[in-house]
Amino acid sequence: MLKLQTKVECGTSPVRLSYSDGVVLLGSCFADNMGARMTDAGFDVCVNPFGTLYNPVSLGNAVARLESGTPFTVADCVEMGAGAGLVCSFHHHTSFARKTPEEFLEAANASLAAAHAHWRRAGLVILTLGTAYCFRHLESGLVVSNCLKRPAREFSRDRLSVNETESILRGLTDRFPDKRFILTVSPIRHMGDGAHANQLSKGTLLLAADAVADGERVVYFPAYEIVMDELRDYRFYAEDMVHPSAQAVDYLWERFIDFALPEGERQTLIDNMKACRCKQHRPMAR
Repeated sequence: MLKLQTKVECGTSPVRLSYSDGVVLLGSCFADNMGARMTDAGFDVCVNPFGTLYNPVSLGNAVARLESGTPFTVADCVEMGAGAGLVCSFHHHTSFARKTPEEFLEAANASLAAAHAHWRRAGLVILTLGTAYCFRHLESGLVVSNCLKRPAREFSRDRLSVNETESILRGLTDRFPDKRFILTVSPIRHMGDGAHANQLSKGTLLLAADAVADGERVVYFPAYEIVMDELRDYRFYAEDMVHPSAQAVDYLWERFIDFALPEGERQTLIDNMKACRCKQHRPMAR
C-alpha cells in the first residue's frame, strides 16, 4: 500500500493527565483549545487566567504571579490605544479589557484569586510556547503580554535566544519540583515577518523545550510537528491559513489524550464527554 502520510510518533508520556490532578494550562491558542476540551471532559483545570500568552517571558511572569497571588493595582492599568476607550494591563490579553480601571481590576483580580488557589493544588502544568519574539515597553522596561494597540514607538522588539528561552523554562520547572510539566510549541504560524522568521522563532522554542525536557517530570508533546508534518495540507487550516482548523484541533486532542491519559481513565473521559454533549443539546422547537 502507498504511504501517503508521515506519522509523528508520540509514544506514551511518563507525565500523565489524570482526573485526580489539578491542571493549569498557560500559553498560546493550543492551551485555550486543549483547555476547553479538558473542561468539557470534566478535568479540574485552570486555563489562561490572564488570557492568551505568546512568549516565554510572559509565561514566566504569569507563573510568578500565580505563585505569589499579588493583586493587580491601579499602577498596572494601561489605557488601550487606537481609540479603544478601554483599560487593560501589559500582563493581560485584551479579552480582559474593560471600560474603567475599577472594572478591569475587578475582573483581573477575581481571575487571579481563583487561579492562585488552583495553582497551589495543581500537580500538572501544560505550557504552550507561541513565539520567541517579545515586545518590551520602553518606558517601564517590561516585556509585555500584549501591546494593547499602543503606538509602535513605545516598544522595542527582539527575538529571544535559545539560551534565554531555555533559562526561562528551566527556571520554571526547577522552581516547582512538586509539579509535573508538559511543554508544547504552538502550531499556529506567526507570519508577520514572513515564513523564515517564523521558522527561526519556532526553532528557538523547539530547541529550548528539548533541552529542558528530561523525559521524567518534564516532557514534550509534538503538537507543532503533528500539524506541520502529519497534517501538512491547507485543508487542516482555518480561513486565515494560519490557525489550525477545528478538525485539526480535534485530531490534536485525540493524539494528546493517547499521549497523556492513562488507559484506566479513558472510560471516565468517554462518559464525561457524552454527558457534556447531552447538556449542550437543544431540543427542536415545536
